[in-house]
Amino acid sequence: MKLTTRARFSTVCIHAGQEPDPSTGAIITPIFQTATYVQDALGQHKGFEYGRTQNPTRSALEANLAAIEGGRAAFAFASGMSAIGAIAARLATGDHVVVTDNTYGGTFRLFDQVLTRYGLKFSFVDTSDQQAIERGLTPATKLLFIETPTNPVLRLTDIAAAATLAHRHGVTVVVDNTFASPCLQRPLGLGADLVVHSTTKYLNGHSDSIGGVVVATRDEDIEWLRFIQNAAGAILSPFDSWLVLRGTKTLPVRMAQHSANGLALAHFLGRHPKVARVIYPGLADHPQHELARRQMPNGSGGMLTFEVASFEEARRVLNRFRLMSLAESLGGVETLVSHPASMTHASVPPARRAAIGLTDSMIRISAGIEDIDDLKEDLDQALGSS
Repeated sequence: MKLTTRARFSTVCIHAGQEPDPSTGAIITPIFQTATYVQDALGQHKGFEYGRTQNPTRSALEANLAAIEGGRAAFAFASGMSAIGAIAARLATGDHVVVTDNTYGGTFRLFDQVLTRYGLKFSFVDTSDQQAIERGLTPATKLLFIETPTNPVLRLTDIAAAATLAHRHGVTVVVDNTFASPCLQRPLGLGADLVVHSTTKYLNGHSDSIGGVVVATRDEDIEWLRFIQNAAGAILSPFDSWLVLRGTKTLPVRMAQHSANGLALAHFLGRHPKVARVIYPGLADHPQHELARRQMPNGSGGMLTFEVASFEEARRVLNRFRLMSLAESLGGVETLVSHPASMTHASVPPARRAAIGLTDSMIRISAGIEDIDDLKEDLDQALGSS
């Protein structure tokens, strides 16, 4: 299947990077579960030498994800954190990074507790505020690392404005697009230089694979990512590559249902007497609702957060769910609930959690694609009388 340059998004998701297997005609890319490749003669091979360096299944996925995000090349890693680590590995001692303050707890831990040991410096700022970004920049700043929408308080950053500002100062812009997916948000088209995902989440979509990807547009970034992927070796396995390829085929239809269910649950929770606050970019009362409509034109996604009266009330609600599952992670077809303060953001100090509005009474929902009435019923009984 040869894609035309005019192929629409859903078609690209299904076909990009994938051709029928030439030896059998199999329409699905095979799992090339091999460590090495036989060479025809010394110095003569078929483009593949060693499994860490190249793998046909991984190559198909990388071509697929590059096309989906509108980049020139993609590099698949063993996890979202190893993908972020590959970007950070290009920095040198003394370099400075400006980071979204409400970034994922694992990203905060990597930056604050690991990379600072090597002389890197990080400033965590509210990147929804352009003036805060500018105040955070220094002559040593090399990266602006944006997460939007943020996890879990769902604050948005205007990517186009932030990229324009950063580029004026010669700063590379990285966007973690995990929460939105390329179906809802295309950072490279808004001026970002690099996009990173945990493929574990919406790209895979079935909660059965751990992985990460970086999508790049510039030659120097592509050369570095290719080098560090091989040199450090944190590669995505052939089987995991195949699982994510399976997932991207249904990304548009899944994201449409995730967004529909997310919006419906946000409205439902907003009317519930035991809910103190609902945070969802698709609601008109979200402070950045207009930015969400402009920057995420195809929907506001399946992630929403709500607050109850206290930590004890949050514990009670979380322990009462029957259909929704209490678990780490997000972006699967099944609905997951979590307590960010003690789960995904436990590595973030309490004072920092308080500063970014992450309270102990907050519950995060990753809305799946189940029947919405079943999800509402489960929420209602979990929130009901003790």
